[in-house]
Amino acid sequence: MDADSDVALDILITNVVCVFRTRCHLNLRKIALEGANVIYKRDVGKVLMKLRKPRITATIWSSGKVICTGATSEEEAKFGARRLARSLQKLGFQVIFTDFKVVNVLAVCNMPFEIRLPEFTRKNRPHASYEPELHPAVCYRMKTLRATLQIFSTGSITVTGPNVKAVASAVEQIYPFVFESRK
Repeated sequence: MDADSDVALDILITNVVCVFRTRCHLNLRKIALEGANVIYKRDVGKVLMKLRKPRITATIWSSGKVICTGATSEEEAKFGARRLARSLQKLGFQVIFTDFKVVNVLAVCNMPFEIRLPEFTRKNRPHASYEPELHPAVCYRMKTLRATLQIFSTGSITVTGPNVKAVASAVEQIYPFVFESRK
C-alpha cells in the first residue's frame, strides 16, 4: 500500500454553522412569548430557537442577525435558515432573508491506520504543533485553506474549515503526510 494509490476515506460532516440577516429589528420578548421551542436568554440579549426538521439551533439577536448551528450539510443549513426566517415572518416580522453565509464546517475522518504523532510533528514542524501534556492530538493548520486539523494517534482526524470543499481538500492534502508516519 502506498500513499499514491486511491483510498476512499469517509468524511462525516458533524456540524455546519451559518449566518444570515433579517433586515429588520426583532422583538426578542415577542419571539419568546409567541414562538415554539424557544429559550429566552434576557441577560445576554438573545433567543435560542430550535427546529426539529432539519435539526438546527438558531441564535437570534434583536439586530436581526441569526446564527444557525447543527446542520450536517451546506444545503441543510440553508434550508433550515430559510425555514427559521419563515417562522419569524409568521410571528409578524417583516423578514427579508439576506447575507446567508456558511462560516464554519466541522467534520471527522478516520484513517485506516494509526499515526506516530511525535514523528509526524517532527516532519511537519512549521504547520504542526504537538503538546501531549495539554492535548492528545497534533494541531495542524493549513493557512491556504483556512482549515485546522486535530490529528489523533488512533488515526481519527477532526477537521474545521470555512466550507465543505475546504474540509475535503484538507483531508486530501494531509493524507500523504499522515501516511508517512503510520504505525
